[in-house]
Amino acid sequence: LGLTSSLNGGPGCHYLVLALGIPQLTINVASVIFNCTVIFTRMAMKDLHKPISILFCNLAFSDLFTSFSGFWISMLFITNPDITIFGSEDMLAPYALYTVSILSTIYNLVSIGIERYLAVAESMRTRFRVARKHSIAAVLINWVLAFFLGCLPLMGWNCLHTEKNLSVLYSPFCVNYLIFIAIPNVVVAFVIPLFTYLRIIIILRKRKLRMKACGQATGTYKSAEIQVARTSIFIWLLTLISYAPFFVGVIFDATNHQCPLDLYPGIYIFRNCTAMLITMNCLGNPIIYTLKAKTLGAKLKALQCLSTNRVRACTIANI
Repeated sequence: LGLTSSLNGGPGCHYLVLALGIPQLTINVASVIFNCTVIFTRMAMKDLHKPISILFCNLAFSDLFTSFSGFWISMLFITNPDITIFGSEDMLAPYALYTVSILSTIYNLVSIGIERYLAVAESMRTRFRVARKHSIAAVLINWVLAFFLGCLPLMGWNCLHTEKNLSVLYSPFCVNYLIFIAIPNVVVAFVIPLFTYLRIIIILRKRKLRMKACGQATGTYKSAEIQVARTSIFIWLLTLISYAPFFVGVIFDATNHQCPLDLYPGIYIFRNCTAMLITMNCLGNPIIYTLKAKTLGAKLKALQCLSTNRVRACTIANI
């Protein structure tokens, strides 16, 4: 490994690069395993006829791409730290893919919140049913929008040939591009899920009170309300922990006018830790949304039973 950096040629720099790079690689590999498990179980159980399953599977694909691009960036950081600090044309493609993946994850989380809200909310006279075609359309729109916004640096919105407006943390990205991407999408990631899950809780509470007034059992609505409240709290906390440091880094980037050498190594440790937190979000999403222990165990047992029955059927047929 080319663990040599012009910032600090001593052995301390090598240890710092390894200390930051190896945990990133480990978390990315774990995230790949988790999200591949989600994709495998969803497809093997032929569960994609449900609209929410399509969104869950697409969320796993987005997190999978985030983990792969994060792994790519981590390898570049370990083998050649200078290009991730001072910026290089080699960083444009991995950073662009990373941006596309993160944006797709955010849009998928928003789509899941909206789908859950529409699944329990009632319109004026009848309930609006989210069909499979709606989920497929949402997936396509999410990816098209994510690719368009994430690939803008590859289309020319970068600071490769100018130091003006250059990002310190994510060179060769421009600061104005990071602000353009970060502020609206962080607002979207926080506000829309907050609104949708609060509305779901309010609707469930109203139905519980209505049934209670009619003298009917309300245990189902009470447990559903508690489950939604817990899930929404986990979602908001995970989003806050994962994306708030990145947002703070973008604000720092916009207000900072110091030389990168003056900020080494503290600000770059912060940057790598921010990347690890974003990957932690990719680890947390499968756990929150799909990889519940009981459900996963039941699905794996069902898959095992299916494979056993197929073997028995083939054996009987051969006999």
